[in-house]
Amino acid sequence: MSPALDVPRELADPAERGSLTIGHAVVRKVAQHAAGQVPGTARDGKKGPKAKVGGHDNDVDLALDLALRYPAAVRAVVGDVRAKVAEEVEGITGYRVRTLAVTVSALLPDVPPRVR
Repeated sequence: MSPALDVPRELADPAERGSLTIGHAVVRKVAQHAAGQVPGTARDGKKGPKAKVGGHDNDVDLALDLALRYPAAVRAVVGDVRAKVAEEVEGITGYRVRTLAVTVSALLPDVPPRVR
């Protein structure tokens, strides 16, 4: 067995193990995915929710741009989006969502398929 593959039996103290940094691109993908999972959100063509991420250390500021199904209770769906995105980002990354701005850029009707 190679010495590089040997795993120590006991882990070092957490302060001595190093650090973990999660990039804003990862936080953006988590936020976009979480927003797209909320009932009432819609894909505008091939585009799903878009997110921008800012902040530093363990605090992030998010800005989401998304489309909703028409007719949708906009305030209720946006409230659900805020809750889901904050929960997912904080649960997966460990970062605290300091601010979350949501822009609803489109209301898209449910259109049945033209061919059955």
